[in-house]
Amino acid sequence: MSLFCRVRRAIVLLLAVGSLAACAASEQRAVQLDGVNDPYERQNRRVHAFNRGLDRAVVRPAAIGYSSVLPDEIEDSVSNFARNLGEPSVVVNSLLQGDLEGAGVSTVRFVTNSVLGIFGLFDVASDFQLPPHDTDFGETLYVWGVGEGAYLELPVLGPSTARNATGKVVDLFTNPLSYTVESPEQYYGTVAAAASGLSRRGRFSDTVDSILYESADSYAQARLIWLQNRRFELGDAGAAAEIDPFALDTEGF
Repeated sequence: MSLFCRVRRAIVLLLAVGSLAACAASEQRAVQLDGVNDPYERQNRRVHAFNRGLDRAVVRPAAIGYSSVLPDEIEDSVSNFARNLGEPSVVVNSLLQGDLEGAGVSTVRFVTNSVLGIFGLFDVASDFQLPPHDTDFGETLYVWGVGEGAYLELPVLGPSTARNATGKVVDLFTNPLSYTVESPEQYYGTVAAAASGLSRRGRFSDTVDSILYESADSYAQARLIWLQNRRFELGDAGAAAEIDPFALDTEGF
């Protein structure tokens, strides 16, 4: 398939998914409880139980082993490499949001770290006072006025919302590198991102364990923390304030 055809398909998909998200956001919502729109709680709790079991059996042991075996410097380099390969997607989303400054910063970071940082293994740009600027298509939809939608817990990926899940799908196609780099090099970013995720899970093991295995209701606790953090990232302080941290829903299946 030619580069033009792949780009055209990506644009069509982007517009189609964005339209679906907008339509979904305009539908009537279920009654919200303490700022949380969770009409699919029963299904979400089942997925949460699956994710929790997967974490206990596979992810947590792998993450702890990964962090204990590799020196911190190598872990940082892998994470830097993954973040650098994601910079072109940040540029695209920044442009879609009308954030020219963010697009410029990410472009300069990508060029600087790719050249001086040895393909992004070292974050030289930060040493030059160019801190990371992170965004995604979920934030693009937020800027476009698409509503948050229902809370969802996705298999393997964890907490999300309808808007954020839509953004994750579109972000698979917003990185220009995926259309210019051939196999197997185009999968390096996916492997590096997975390794970076293991690194974060290992380094913050105590915090994650306290949420998943020590709280009275790990589902409600994870939902609360994720929604507050995501809304804060988007600058949606009003919506974040709607959540009552003391009103954890402990209802089971």
